[in-house]
Amino acid sequence: MKNTAFTDFHMKLGARMQPFAGFNMPVEYSGINDEHITVREKAGVFDVSHMGEFRVKGPGAAGFLQYITTNDITRLTDGMVQYSCFPNGKGGIIDDLLVYRFSQENFMLVVNAANIEKDWNWCAGHAGEHGLAVGTDLYNASDEISLLAVQGPHALRVMQKLIDEPVEDMKFHTFRELSIAGIKKAVFSTTGYTGAGGCEIYVANEDGPALWNAIFEAGREFGIKPAGLGARDTLRLEMGFCLYGNDIDETTSPIEAGLGWITKFTDNNEFIDKELLLKQKKEGTHRKLVGFILRERGIPRLHYEIADNDHNIIGNVTSGTMSPMMKTGIGMGYVKSAFAREGTEINILIRNKSIRAEVVRPPLYKEKKH
Repeated sequence: MKNTAFTDFHMKLGARMQPFAGFNMPVEYSGINDEHITVREKAGVFDVSHMGEFRVKGPGAAGFLQYITTNDITRLTDGMVQYSCFPNGKGGIIDDLLVYRFSQENFMLVVNAANIEKDWNWCAGHAGEHGLAVGTDLYNASDEISLLAVQGPHALRVMQKLIDEPVEDMKFHTFRELSIAGIKKAVFSTTGYTGAGGCEIYVANEDGPALWNAIFEAGREFGIKPAGLGARDTLRLEMGFCLYGNDIDETTSPIEAGLGWITKFTDNNEFIDKELLLKQKKEGTHRKLVGFILRERGIPRLHYEIADNDHNIIGNVTSGTMSPMMKTGIGMGYVKSAFAREGTEINILIRNKSIRAEVVRPPLYKEKKH
């Protein structure tokens, strides 16, 4: 089992550790609800160094990514980040990912920890078709990079104390290469998986501990806290963000998963499964991924059945929890398309009891504006 550059910090802080995707990762420190609320209201720090990073370089880089991902790479300019997915050639999803453009011939892919080997093999298998040499033009840097996500309404204010150039007004899904707290080579990205705003910072492993210490020192006045994978999951679920392995996988298409917005059917975008997914978009799919909120007490869990008001089974829960902000059960799941419209009443079967729920368009948690 692998450790990250921050494992000693987690242990000293008394985090509850658990194996995840081959890494020894913190699940919680002060408690999932406390960490969740801290991220929503102040700022929290996640160790997400288990994520994978592939570098893609050379004249064939853009064409390679245009073919292997569903989104349109031509819409990226230098310093932009794009959410996308790898289609698997059968209508399913190998993984969802972020694409960073450094230049027309220099990109970075950020993939899910549990899928690093699978994703690498898939990319390496297609690299030669676009003139990319595996190991040089396509390079797996996953074991060399440490990654911290600083998330919450005060996150960028914390980081501004450590960065000489202005970053608080950076647009969402953009990035810069800059110096942070004396660390000269860092990638600072306004991305995250919480819906609370903030950033993610990529540094070399040897710079990880210095980055951690600087962030917590700078964030003290803002009430910053470390947060674990438990809060990361509840935060993303309140936003209705897909989790690979639960809400999307090799058997789900981006169209039925509500990811049509990252599936661009443009003339210059000839990607794997384009014709199949275009057919789904035009003709519809028999099921769709929806978000829902319980209207009675209960907590939905993975694999719970979903029924209509006549007790017919219409789907299954793929993610569920008790929302720390809403104090009610929320979840996501696939239902027959006829029941996917917002406001539709559905029922979650919890311990042989039918619990009323309502289909809601994400985000499930809508922050009140003061």
